[in-house]
Amino acid sequence: MAEIKDAENTILMELKNGTVTIELLPDIAPGHCDRMKELARSGKYDNVSFHRVIEGFMAQTGDVEYGNMENEYQPHRAGTGGSELPNLKAEFSGIPHDRGTLGAARSQNPDSANSQFFINFNDNHFLNRQYTVYGRVIDGMDLVDEIVRGEPPANPDRMVSVKVAADV
Repeated sequence: MAEIKDAENTILMELKNGTVTIELLPDIAPGHCDRMKELARSGKYDNVSFHRVIEGFMAQTGDVEYGNMENEYQPHRAGTGGSELPNLKAEFSGIPHDRGTLGAARSQNPDSANSQFFINFNDNHFLNRQYTVYGRVIDGMDLVDEIVRGEPPANPDRMVSVKVAADV
C-alpha cells in the first residue's frame, strides 16, 4: 500500500475488489479538491456507478444525482446529473492527463464541472489544459483497470464508498 503523506487530501475509494487510494492536488485545483472531500464526507459518492467506461481511455463516475445504484438509480440518465452544489470554475494547469490521474468531467462549458470525474486508463495528453486534473491514483490502479467497460455498462461497477483518509 502506498504511503499516505497528507490524510486530509487523500481519498479512499472502496471498489468491489479493494481500495483505490487517490492523492488530491489542492495546490493545483483547490476548488475541485474541496468539492470531492465535501461530497465524500456527506456520503454522496457511496454506491455511485461508473456510467461511462471506455477501454484504453477512462472510467467516469460521480453523478450523485442519477448514478446512485441504491437510491433512485436512473441508468439512462446517469452522466447527465451533478450535485445540489454550484458548478466549479475550471482550474486548468500544466499537470498532464497521465495514466491514473483524476480529471473533472464537464460539458462544453469549461466552468461546468460539478461532481463527476474520470480516472485515466492511459496517458491522454489530448485532454491537457482542457479538463481540470485534481488528483492521482497512488495505489490500486490495478482495481481501476478491472472496472466493467461500457457506455453505460450493462452491469456497472460502483464506488462502494468514498472517504477522506483523515476521517478513517
